[in-house]
Amino acid sequence: MPVYRIRYRGAVIRAACYRAACALAMSALVAACSAARPVSPPIETPASVSTQPTPQVVGVASWYGPGFDGRRTSTGAIYHQEDLTAASNEFPLGSRVMVTNLDNGRSIEVAVIDRGPFKKGRKIDLSHKAAHIIGMLDKGTAPVRISLISAPPGAPAVGAPLRYFVQVGSFSREDNAERLRDKLSASYRDVRVDRLEADQRHYYRVRMGAFATRAEAESRARDSARFGLPIIIVPE
Repeated sequence: MPVYRIRYRGAVIRAACYRAACALAMSALVAACSAARPVSPPIETPASVSTQPTPQVVGVASWYGPGFDGRRTSTGAIYHQEDLTAASNEFPLGSRVMVTNLDNGRSIEVAVIDRGPFKKGRKIDLSHKAAHIIGMLDKGTAPVRISLISAPPGAPAVGAPLRYFVQVGSFSREDNAERLRDKLSASYRDVRVDRLEADQRHYYRVRMGAFATRAEAESRARDSARFGLPIIIVPE
């Protein structure tokens, strides 16, 4: 009996080893087939391309310089004729636009920090430096194409009807603007602080509105004149 037991155990061991060897061989075969099979590259989804056209305006540009140098603009920024800035009624304040002289193809990027020009047919007033770069100083005016690059959040679309704001202050510090807003909020419900970036500087404008017509804005300006503030009406 002991002899038969030993033989039985040996047969079990040999069978187990045979099964293990078969399993290893099968695994190696599967791995080899997997390695030989070509792997398809991942499919890349192309980035969506915006079909929204860039807002553009074509018209006449002029320039302004010495007589306005050092004056405060509609944004509250001080106008410097050697900065790359402009005045326009066609684009929101704080916008950046590309202006191309259609006579010679020269272009310049400027920040819109003021309103104007107020002469019929003109679309933009360039600073002295910007006008020099696109070669229109001598003639004084030039046909241009103005393309919007960027606009502040919440700005109206190019070509939208003008709105009017009563601006009662512009500050480089936000806390000063908030103090004035809190003071005026006791009398008016539509006072707010708007942050604006112009010519790489930040300004905090205290404004009331918007008003659908200039007459409505002028009425509010007359009423708020009692506070002795530097009031201007800003169309946007």
